[in-house]
Order: sequence, then C-alpha cells, then structure tokens
Amino acid sequence: MSARYRTAAVNRDGGDGVSSVIGGLEVAVSSPLAPDFDPAASNPEQLLALAWVTCLNATAQAVVAGERRTAVRVEVELHPSPAGSGYEFLVDAYLSAEGASMDETADILAAAHARCPVSKLVAAASTAHVHPEAYGAG
Repeated sequence: MSARYRTAAVNRDGGDGVSSVIGGLEVAVSSPLAPDFDPAASNPEQLLALAWVTCLNATAQAVVAGERRTAVRVEVELHPSPAGSGYEFLVDAYLSAEGASMDETADILAAAHARCPVSKLVAAASTAHVHPEAYGAG
C-alpha cells in the first residue's frame, strides 16, 4: 500500500529550542515544567491537542457531509505517571454538532473517532477519552 502523504519532523534541542518539519515549519518549543518556561513557545501537550482537534473535526465534517457545523475541543493534561516513571498525558476530546441532539452528536462522534487517524493512535490509551457535548458548550 502506498502512502497518500508523508512528512517528517526533527528536534535536536529537547524540550526547549526548536522542533521543525523537515523543509518547512519551525516551532519554538518550551517545556511547561522548566523554570524558564516560555509561554509564547509551544510544547508537546499543545501539539498533541492541535493534531487531534484538527483531525477529529475534519473527520466529523466528512461524517456530516456539510449538513451541519461541528466543533471539537481537546484538553491535554500532564500528570506524573502512577507507575512512577516520568509523566503521562490525560487527553479528552469533546465534539459538538450544531442542531443535533446529544444522541445524534454521540453518533457523529463515534463515527468520526472510528475514522480519524489521530483517534486511531490514541484510541487504545486508557488516558484518552471522547465526549459528546452541546454545541457551543466549549
């Protein structure tokens, strides 16, 4: 099977410095745990949230086929790992659909979550969850 699209990124600085897409976008990064945290820079928490929020809502738009507007909100929290080794992300995605009941919203969310490539990456994680919500709630 051939790839429909391919990209690659590199980071040579760790949590503080620059991450970049090879031949393209450069993103200043700063660890939110660092004493000199730069709030103007990005971090893995934000980048994960952006990746999933974009992918899940684009997929939801494909599911509803232009029949209604959808919105997705993703929240990412960083917590110490209960296993005692490092940290883990707790991630929640919230999808809403304009003019849809909560049951219809849940159906749209289930279909989008099943198709979204980022959802497929996080679906098996016990720390990632999806939730329907009323349109305009987030």
